[in-house]
Amino acid sequence: MQKRSAGLVMYRIMNGELEVLLAHPGGPRWKNKDIGVWSIPKGELKPGEDQLLTAIREFTEETGFMPSEPYVYLGSIVQKSGKIVDAWAFEGNIDTSKSVSNTFKMEWPPHSGIRQEFPEIDRVEFFPVKEALLKINPAQAPLILELEKLLSDRLKNGSSIKKDN
Repeated sequence: MQKRSAGLVMYRIMNGELEVLLAHPGGPRWKNKDIGVWSIPKGELKPGEDQLLTAIREFTEETGFMPSEPYVYLGSIVQKSGKIVDAWAFEGNIDTSKSVSNTFKMEWPPHSGIRQEFPEIDRVEFFPVKEALLKINPAQAPLILELEKLLSDRLKNGSSIKKDN
């Protein structure tokens, strides 16, 4: 069975420009990687768990912030690994310097027998769409483009985004 994840895209509009919040994976393997490795805050569904509730839980665990309604469904994508990711967007603004992520343990350095703890996400940042599309895992880029499309009228004339899921 294919693995399935769910996530949230927090966005804000600053000086008429759409910005999205992306998360950089934590741990030593990702420390010096940047382009193409950022992600929306997301995580795997537990058996029988609702997708939107998973997205909310994962966003909270990975950023330390509680998201808020309304949530707008952006669709689903398939990552290179075959994992399906469903995503919703919501408007918000946070002080990214106050972000706190859950942690994981792994043997580091490899084959050392030493287990160390690392944050699942080592930082989150807002990026304008053009930059976000460079930073994000390429498979997730369509989610950002869909959000931009949904907000195009609002960006032009200030109207609100329509909630459909």
